[in-house]
Amino acid sequence: MARDFQCVIGNETKEQLKALAGRLPDTLVACVGGGSNAIGMFHPFIKNKSARLVSTEAAGNSVDTCRHSATISAGAPGVFHGAKTYLLQDKKGQVMETHSVAAGLSYPGVGPEHSWLKSTGRAEYHAVADAQALEGFRSLTELEGIVPSLKESHAVYQAMQVASAMASNELLVICISGNSDKDLS
Repeated sequence: MARDFQCVIGNETKEQLKALAGRLPDTLVACVGGGSNAIGMFHPFIKNKSARLVSTEAAGNSVDTCRHSATISAGAPGVFHGAKTYLLQDKKGQVMETHSVAAGLSYPGVGPEHSWLKSTGRAEYHAVADAQALEGFRSLTELEGIVPSLKESHAVYQAMQVASAMASNELLVICISGNSDKDLS
């Protein structure tokens, strides 16, 4: 249900890019906590194999510590809220605490459709540390005057990494669904 409602993000992106650029994007980048914004952005493009789907999740201090929220990069399959999905859990299957500079990414599980995208290899998932997300925040704010939320700053950082290897005629879209009003107060 969340995917169906959030698809307005991807459908609008598709429609607007066709009107503005006459084509679809080469790469889409979105952050994943529970994953609703990302799946809303990605879903209309899943069947378009030429579109690269790149997700970021909160590596917090590091995925090598217990202070992160990287469910796909460092979690394991488990059952959470009645769905089999990637989950941060201990050896007994108990849900672990999470950490991220972005409260919106501090979640111990991920939507099951993201688990499917990972298992099929259709989407990439990258763990972005707090310090890297802050670098993404600073860059977008200083270069474009757009003040993203700390949540979306994870995607901004990864988008900068991806864009540095892209040709100048390729299109990259970052899903930025919020601003930093609550993050900066």
